[in-house]
Amino acid sequence: MNYLKKIFVYAIPYKRYIYLNIFFNILYALFGALSFVVLMPMLNILFNEERAIIDKKPEFEGLSGLGSYLSDSFNYAVQEYAQSDSLKSLTLVIVMVIIVFLLKNIFNYLALYFGTFLRNGILKDLRNSLYKKTVDLPMSFFSEQRKGDIMARVAGDVNEVQNSFLSVLEIIVREPLSVIFSIGIMLTVSAKLTVFVFVFVPTAGLIISLIAKKLRQQSADVQKEQGVSLSTLEETLNGLKIIKGFNAEGVFNTKFTDSTQRSFIFSNRMMNRQNIATPLSELLGIITIACLLWYGGRMVLIDKSLVGSSFIAFMGLAYNILTPIKALSKANNNVQRGNAAASRVLEIIEAESPIKDSPNAKTKTDFTTGVKIENISFKYEDDLVLKNFSIDVEKGKTIALVGQSGSGKSTIANLVTRFYDVNDGKITIDGNNVKDLTKKSLRALMGLVTQDSILFNDTVKNNILIGKPGASDEDVLKALKIANAWEFVKDLPKGIDTNVGDAGSKLSGGQKQRLSIARAVLKNPPIMILDEATSALDTESERLVQVALENMMKNRTSIVIAHRLSTIQNADEIIVMQKGEIVEQGTHSGLLAKKGMYKKLVEMQSFE
Repeated sequence: MNYLKKIFVYAIPYKRYIYLNIFFNILYALFGALSFVVLMPMLNILFNEERAIIDKKPEFEGLSGLGSYLSDSFNYAVQEYAQSDSLKSLTLVIVMVIIVFLLKNIFNYLALYFGTFLRNGILKDLRNSLYKKTVDLPMSFFSEQRKGDIMARVAGDVNEVQNSFLSVLEIIVREPLSVIFSIGIMLTVSAKLTVFVFVFVPTAGLIISLIAKKLRQQSADVQKEQGVSLSTLEETLNGLKIIKGFNAEGVFNTKFTDSTQRSFIFSNRMMNRQNIATPLSELLGIITIACLLWYGGRMVLIDKSLVGSSFIAFMGLAYNILTPIKALSKANNNVQRGNAAASRVLEIIEAESPIKDSPNAKTKTDFTTGVKIENISFKYEDDLVLKNFSIDVEKGKTIALVGQSGSGKSTIANLVTRFYDVNDGKITIDGNNVKDLTKKSLRALMGLVTQDSILFNDTVKNNILIGKPGASDEDVLKALKIANAWEFVKDLPKGIDTNVGDAGSKLSGGQKQRLSIARAVLKNPPIMILDEATSALDTESERLVQVALENMMKNRTSIVIAHRLSTIQNADEIIVMQKGEIVEQGTHSGLLAKKGMYKKLVEMQSFE
């Protein structure tokens, strides 16, 4: 339960439901035990037990005889009310039995009712925390994690944690109290017979607990494999066009079925271990009852130390102990599975983010002088991607980065926006190290247009409003026109209220990119970062967007990662990169005159 203890912090906002659940569970356990007590007078009447008749009103003789006093007082009250009328006595007892069982089940319902609010509240808050942490974690975290595994944790593992919470309450309150109340009443009926029960019940409990020990690891294996299956499914859906185009259906089908086969094996092991707990506990229960029948039968038939009606009630109470013990066994299995799930959930919630605001981080709202990248070095894993890299981007200037694939261009965009932190050197904005600024205020100064046109399954309007929530429709239309996107948006079935589909699947590549640019235009940031923003556009779309980009970059500081010549020929300075270092820099015409690497790239028309 180590991991589940950490999850209990999520129960604090719902502590009133915990108290109410515990309160009604106590009443349920009490009336569950009393339900057998009220049967005893009825059995006395039916079996005409003369030894059970109370001749005079019982007297209280101290706490040691409290049980006998209460039992005898109840029997005496029934006798007095009925005045030797057996049928009247039987009717009274039956009514009381119905009332006790009715109250028992009402309290059971109320305990479950308030437990539902507790479980679902924890489920909601856990998912919210998990999602918030997933969004807050740096990009580097997700390069090492499968998306499907994270989805499995948010969906399946959180559900497992939720289910285990009611089991914890059962283990702590409900079932133990049912056992305690039943044993208390059993002691008043026959202390000798109760001691006999204690010999068998702990043995049964020990055997059942041994079965549950391995459930946690087996449950973790199942949940991990479910994450692999979901990840394979997610990759398949994202790359369906490639899979079909390369006739790779068989490869991915094998990959998925291998995962489901492993899940099949793990699930069988776990569920078979679970399944054996119920029949085994029932067998042990029957053996215990059989031994009780033999020993208690001797007390009734031979020793005459116990009346038959009391023995039958005692047997009912003994069974009332076995039922919660079996429930405890089942609850313990749930807790073991929940503990394994909680460890996977907490692995994300407790993950340390290396990219976080410093304690004295400043909020910066303006941009006055420029961006400086000073002697930075950076590596994703082992090899340096950037080596002692330095550039000075003055306010209002456009700096273009060009070079072959893998030269480190996009890494600059990731570092300036602080998706990653530099290993050496520093990046400053108006003289402030980006590490000393809050991430939120830093990114508020920047607009980002990436090579991949990332749109969400929502309307055109809501996709653009991500740049500036609360903007008016008029502002949205203006941004669309600047990005040359209005020409196709106006022809959509519902205009700006048209849903673009999953990842913008209802639009062409050029249309999606223009909406991405419109989103950046609406945000209207002082610093613009274009990461190969026109590489996905056809020639016609590129012409439409290029004018918009140039208008957008006027009087704005821009860092342009270039793929095509048309994007950068008007840049104030072009930086030519190779293997993380600067090999040339200057204007378009100046670099052409040098007849170096830049000229070769221009001739190949392959700016990567």
